[in-house]
Amino acid sequence: MEIKALTLLGCLSLFSTNQTLAADQTQEPATPLQSKKALLVQWMQGHFNSEQQSIDDKDFFNIHLNMKQIWPQYRDSWLYVEQAAASHLYKPYRQRVYRVTALSETKFASKVYTFDNPLSFAGAYKKEAPFASLTPKDLTEKQGCTVFLTWDEASQSFSGSTDKKSCLSQLRGATYATSEVTVTADKIVSWDRGWNGDDQQVWGAVKSGYEFLKR
Repeated sequence: MEIKALTLLGCLSLFSTNQTLAADQTQEPATPLQSKKALLVQWMQGHFNSEQQSIDDKDFFNIHLNMKQIWPQYRDSWLYVEQAAASHLYKPYRQRVYRVTALSETKFASKVYTFDNPLSFAGAYKKEAPFASLTPKDLTEKQGCTVFLTWDEASQSFSGSTDKKSCLSQLRGATYATSEVTVTADKIVSWDRGWNGDDQQVWGAVKSGYEFLKR
């Protein structure tokens, strides 16, 4: 079975019951426990693409991924995320906001949010202060689609996934979706897949996740 997909990070076209976000608390002084979280957020930011993977394997598309931190006044780290095919960079097919929190010194959660009129924010990652017109209250959480990441000292990476079957999806006949993510200093690997009620894959890359190299 060969299933091409434009559903990627995660972190990454996932559909679920929505819940409106309550107001976030304001920023507090950083603590030693936040050092790895700061590293994770730093590695997640920037411009990435899967061009090399698409050259090496024609089953993968050349996808551009851009992430930029927003709302520095809040305690948690918020990132605007935009994905687009290389052939349609000005019309992204996926726009999200991630909220990164520390669960412990080495464990982290990346919640996923949607917002109204996403195309009006296309290219916002290029701005100095993107999303200045919005606040966390304007977001809607994708319940059950949080990606849980763990720091591994040996591999110098953060890796993890959604909880199995918690992220509901109706895309292309799916019942639920899963996302597996690995973040390193120069690469993000994201493997998003949709599954039906019989636990058979109905969308997403089959061989492996998309490899986004930082540019």
